[in-house]
Amino acid sequence: MWWKVGLVLVMCSGLTSSEAREEHRDLSPRSMMLRVPVETLDFGFVPSVVYETHAYYEPGPIGVLFHTVHAFLYVVQPNPFPKGEMHTGFENAQKFSTFLRPENVVLLLQAIYYELGFIVLTALGVIFVLFVPIVGLCFCVCRCCENCGGEMHQRQKKNGDCLRGFYMATLITTSVFLAVGVMVAYAANQNITNQIKSTRRFVSTNIRDLKSFANYTPAQIDYLSAQYTTAKNKVLSDLDNIGTLLGGQIHNQLEREVVPALDNALRMTTAMRESKEALESVTTSLEILQEGTGRLQNSLQSERASLSNTLNDPACSNGDVTHTCNTIRGTLSQLALSANFHGLPEVEAPLANLDAVLKTDLSNIVQKGYSSFNDTPRLVREQTKEIVSEVKGLLDKSGGEIIGFTKMFPLEPALENFTKFLTESQKNIEAYYPQIDQLDFYRWIGCVVICCMVVLVLAFNFLGLLCGSCGYDKNATPTTRGCLSNTGGNLLMASVGFSFIFSWVLMGVVVTTFVVGGNIEKLVCEPLANRQIFKIIDTPYMVHPAKKNFLPGMLFQDPNIDLTVGSMYRDCYENNGLYSALQLETKFNFNKFLNATVYNPELTKIFNSVNVDLKGMFLLEQEGKNNLVDFANTGIGDIDYQAYLSEVNKGVTVVDLLSYANELEAQADQLPRGALENALKGHASSIRQIHKEQVVPMEQAMGTLSQSIKLLQKTSRELPIKVTNVLNAIEAVEYLIANNASHVVKQETDKFIKNIMGYFSQYTEWVKHSLEMEVAQCKPISNIIDSLEIVACSFIVDSVNTFWFGLGGCCLLLIPSIIMSVKLAKFYRRMDTEDVFDDEIWQLF
Repeated sequence: MWWKVGLVLVMCSGLTSSEAREEHRDLSPRSMMLRVPVETLDFGFVPSVVYETHAYYEPGPIGVLFHTVHAFLYVVQPNPFPKGEMHTGFENAQKFSTFLRPENVVLLLQAIYYELGFIVLTALGVIFVLFVPIVGLCFCVCRCCENCGGEMHQRQKKNGDCLRGFYMATLITTSVFLAVGVMVAYAANQNITNQIKSTRRFVSTNIRDLKSFANYTPAQIDYLSAQYTTAKNKVLSDLDNIGTLLGGQIHNQLEREVVPALDNALRMTTAMRESKEALESVTTSLEILQEGTGRLQNSLQSERASLSNTLNDPACSNGDVTHTCNTIRGTLSQLALSANFHGLPEVEAPLANLDAVLKTDLSNIVQKGYSSFNDTPRLVREQTKEIVSEVKGLLDKSGGEIIGFTKMFPLEPALENFTKFLTESQKNIEAYYPQIDQLDFYRWIGCVVICCMVVLVLAFNFLGLLCGSCGYDKNATPTTRGCLSNTGGNLLMASVGFSFIFSWVLMGVVVTTFVVGGNIEKLVCEPLANRQIFKIIDTPYMVHPAKKNFLPGMLFQDPNIDLTVGSMYRDCYENNGLYSALQLETKFNFNKFLNATVYNPELTKIFNSVNVDLKGMFLLEQEGKNNLVDFANTGIGDIDYQAYLSEVNKGVTVVDLLSYANELEAQADQLPRGALENALKGHASSIRQIHKEQVVPMEQAMGTLSQSIKLLQKTSRELPIKVTNVLNAIEAVEYLIANNASHVVKQETDKFIKNIMGYFSQYTEWVKHSLEMEVAQCKPISNIIDSLEIVACSFIVDSVNTFWFGLGGCCLLLIPSIIMSVKLAKFYRRMDTEDVFDDEIWQLF
């Protein structure tokens, strides 16, 4: 009853008020609010308690005897636990008028069958108790009448020595087994006394564990309610950063459409600058080429005229020289210009138009679009400022309700009373320790006296064997046996007498303890060890005919709750919380209250009212759009690029001057040494100088001109399409933001709200898990049951069963001990008469 008062009062006080409060609380739906948040919250660890009791018992060496007794009892009673019979019998026992019905007679027969082994052995024991005194009395009277071996005369036999040896060996063996039996009984007796002291340790540690349970429970409950702050602070942190979190997510979703459009517009500014640079490069390169063409033409004409004069030298008319001079004279026409850059069209007009376009800073306009778009978090923060303030107020209110709810029950006074109850109970139990010790001492003395009865018989047996064996003279006749041998025989007969006196008393003790201890072991201890007894108790209507389930009917006055002793024991054995073990959610649903508090309908309404308006966002001003259109109309597409490329591809001169100079020098080497050779080599050197100083710069200018023309040609070809695409993309994104962004905003807002509520979901799940597994861990309850099992069954019942097992063996061994002692005493005692034979007749034998 005390654990009903103590443990249940701890968690269930104020139950009626809590139920009434929950009935009036409007629970909000959570269908849209449960979502795993991005960040997992750390609620820490619930303050835990380490219980002292270790409900485990290892009997040690005497455990071998315990297992032997269990095996013997299994042979006596191999039938399974009579669950159904006990249930039916219990019901019928409450209705004695139906006892004689046929089904009850059958049940009685089944019970007899189950107890058949005990009944048979008990009957044999009762027969032993009844007949041994009678047999002993008859044996005594018979011997007094000089019968039954009472005649002091021994007939001589040839195998007398063999019989004496056989009787002595059998009696020694029997006495040894008697000694073993009495030692087993004494060990079991002593084990009870030793384990009684261990019982005090179990009582002390179990009570301390219950006190620890009571002391830690309030702190654990306070810790659960306090951790609401962890979830609340995380929610407040996210609300304070709603601009970054919600606005950032909206920004990220729109970024896939907005940023590419702005990037394309920004790239148009690069195209403008590159086009201007290319036009400027074309103008500069064209001027360089036109100026260089005039100078190069003059130089080539002068060099051609000078070379022609050299070839007119008389030395060219001599034999082989003439052919070489003619060959060189035929190549003079190659020293001329190939490209003509004076006829190319000017690009001044497109350049002037582009300069006018670049006066508008398109890059700055695009950057304003970036800034406007990147300002989304601030916009969200400004538009949700009032909502955030309202949510903070509601969260503070919910936190106060949770803390107030845990403080509204008289938990601490109940636990304080429970602790006082435990202290008083411990004092009351400890007050009985001296009486228990005294009673145990009397029990110990009684069992020792019983063992001493067997020891007395053993003493006479061993003394009789010792005196008889030492005093036996092989050559002495039965009438001339010595005093020591006669004393041994008398001691053996004394052993027989005490055996008849004590054996029936011993068997009476054995039968009584066997019936009680054996049945307790089979009907209580064994079902308790394999937990079958819980199934009996948990059978519907077993304990109380009007209550389906015994435990909830006793604790909560509601027998329909699916709570059983077995389930409670399993939960407590696994050190789960009392909330789970007693299924307190059926009467005290803290999770229901928590959900109703955290998932407040008003909070849901506020979150659903979140609305972010992005219609005021402009990505590209009209000035920027006009600038792009003007860029497309600058006229760079009207330039005759083909004329430029045609002249550039011709080259500066008709022939490569370096190759020409090398060839001229090679032909000069074929001439005889002299003035003509030196003059031609001088012309070759002059041509190289012209190439180096005039042709090379022109080639570089032509390369620059070619690159610029190609760039402008490519730009002019793609420019209209690009400008159109950029403008279309900007307009599409602006339309998206103005008309369709609400969907994105709603989607991201829902995600943000789900994340926010996900923190509360984590908290409620953590509270649920902690209540079931970590708060008010009820290991002490299972420890109490296990401790009771250890004390009652392992300490007491097993020892009592071992005691009767050893003592019963002694009782059975007293029968052969009596027989062998009577037989052997005949060989040790001094006879009054003996057989006398003549020598001739003796020799015949």
